[in-house]
Amino acid sequence: MSKRKPGRLFFANPGPTNIPDSVLRAMDRPTIDFTADDFNEAYAVAIAGLKRVLHTKGEVFFYTASGHGAWEATLLNLFSPGDHILVPEGGYFPSAWGAMGERYGLKVEYLPCDWRRGIDMAQLAARLAADTGHSIKAICAVHNETSTGVALPLQEIRAALDGCGHPALYLVDTISSLGCFAFKMDEWGIDAVVGGSQKGLMLPTGLAFTAAGPKAMQAHEKAKLPRFYFDWTMMMARPQRSFVGSIPTAPFYGMIEAIRLIEQEGLEALWARHHRLAEATRLAVRIWAANDGPQLYCTDPARVSDSVTTILLPDGHDADAFRKIALDRFNVSLGGGLGKLTNKVFRIGHLGDLNEPMILGTLGVVEMSLGLAGIPHGKGGVAAAMAYLAG
Repeated sequence: MSKRKPGRLFFANPGPTNIPDSVLRAMDRPTIDFTADDFNEAYAVAIAGLKRVLHTKGEVFFYTASGHGAWEATLLNLFSPGDHILVPEGGYFPSAWGAMGERYGLKVEYLPCDWRRGIDMAQLAARLAADTGHSIKAICAVHNETSTGVALPLQEIRAALDGCGHPALYLVDTISSLGCFAFKMDEWGIDAVVGGSQKGLMLPTGLAFTAAGPKAMQAHEKAKLPRFYFDWTMMMARPQRSFVGSIPTAPFYGMIEAIRLIEQEGLEALWARHHRLAEATRLAVRIWAANDGPQLYCTDPARVSDSVTTILLPDGHDADAFRKIALDRFNVSLGGGLGKLTNKVFRIGHLGDLNEPMILGTLGVVEMSLGLAGIPHGKGGVAAAMAYLAG
């Protein structure tokens, strides 16, 4: 058994995220009847609030699952065997979503790109224009690639579809962007959205959802992939229009409180807070980059994520060994690399219930751990972040 460290763990992973105390208290409830009027009323309040955060009037379907479950449910409810979908690459998660589609017999085409920049919009537009027969049934895009710290400009993808009059469905993963920076489902012409509870919504892992607009619901009527627990048609016959089976009641009371906190702060103020903390983190990394030190993984300043910063260590240095120093010595948990970035990068999550002292504490530990690990770096990253946040 590991020895307890004094104080609270600084959880600086890009998800799951810290859960506010008031959200924890809101979920501290006995078992209740999920068919009772009291719960149905609470459910209605929670789903109305989530729709406001999503900026949608569409349907919302919930699942007892992580975000991967929402990916799977969305594919099963919208497509038939052999359907052709286009997945813009750019990190670990788009590739995983595409692999899931392949398992179900979809024809998955990957649009390759430099992971450090994300997809080239001209290349995407050209590929869509070349599909004159409209064989591509959907684009599956990840708004914020958690593995790389690259955020895609969703409105430009919509413009590429509209520019050539392509009728493909537009699917977006918002798992690590929703409740962190700007997202407007209906206004941006997005047909279906995948989301999860454990990041910007500040809830425990285990409640995932799909928001579906009118075009997605029309596609659902024709979809032939097999499904049961995830079947939207079965869900729509139930009072909550979600879940096939028992409903986890406690998270919905937590969601009501989480959305109250979000709306008390104000969505635009929340987006601005995430940007400030993210920019402070990036300033620190740019200072550390001196002396052939760690670098921002994202090389496009217009696409840097406001919810996670991915940091590339110099060749010859093990990112997981570095992360272990931060955890063992200072009780700070940093995110690791995924897929081909394993042992090459570490990630700082700056999303959800987070403020200036928390991010500065994390950056201070990173700077100390770089020295202890013998990783070359410029000095003064934390000071640069402090100066920015004090300005």
